[in-house]
Amino acid sequence: MFQAVAYVSRGLFRSYAGLSVRMNSTGIDQKGVLANRVAVVTGATDGIGFAIARRLARDGAHVVVSSRKQHNVDRAVAALQGEGLSVTGTVCHVGKAEDRERLVATVLEHYGGLDFLVCNAAVNPLVRSTLQASEEVWDKILDVNVKSPALLLSQLLPHMENRGMGAVILVSSIAAYIPHVELGPYNVSKTALLGLTRTLSLELAPKGIRVNCLVPGIIKTNFSKVLHMNEVFWNNFKEKYRLQRLGQPEDCAGLVSFLCSPDACYINGENIVVAGFSPQL
Repeated sequence: MFQAVAYVSRGLFRSYAGLSVRMNSTGIDQKGVLANRVAVVTGATDGIGFAIARRLARDGAHVVVSSRKQHNVDRAVAALQGEGLSVTGTVCHVGKAEDRERLVATVLEHYGGLDFLVCNAAVNPLVRSTLQASEEVWDKILDVNVKSPALLLSQLLPHMENRGMGAVILVSSIAAYIPHVELGPYNVSKTALLGLTRTLSLELAPKGIRVNCLVPGIIKTNFSKVLHMNEVFWNNFKEKYRLQRLGQPEDCAGLVSFLCSPDACYINGENIVVAGFSPQL
């Protein structure tokens, strides 16, 4: 145990060093807590991912957004650049190796490296029980939701090291703590991310890279419509947990920015629930 603590501490006690990167075409002189840092956000053209990308950029970071469809990437980049933010984007289906390679190439072309990776991309092609899922469905969910964050990070890691204190944020779900009976394989995939967070946090701490996990509750997004548009489910959930409202994507974005900031430099390996209640209660 003590050997593990000593191993991890070598990375956690590194100091933040100033970095310089090439500005993108907006030429904005950004001044914020994340100024001159570079962030990559997957699944970033809608919902929680878009809110995170916007918040990181507003806090000074240069942000690379990605999603599976070009028109969604174009729309998100135009919207964020229209706010004067330093943002670029590329198509990336995180479950495809060639798309991950293109995302890495885009980051290197524009900025030469990165400091923050937010793995938000996810799929749920099945609304059914666990044992009704086909092998194809299992493969798709696990490939995108669990394997792709680790594989993408392995490709980006050489370009994150030696840039000061880096941060990785995985995005799980309240379904990891409170499984929904109609989301079987999805529940399992999001539970796996809790373990992946803790494992990676130990492995990467000596490199000065922290790994934490955002665990959103019922957030009002297109992805979660299957839950929050189900009146019976939502009313029961609200009554049980004394919730006053649905969560908004912005409720998650501030936490991610904090976890990327120097203020969170001693927070590592945590799974942090943003749900309006504690699943432990």
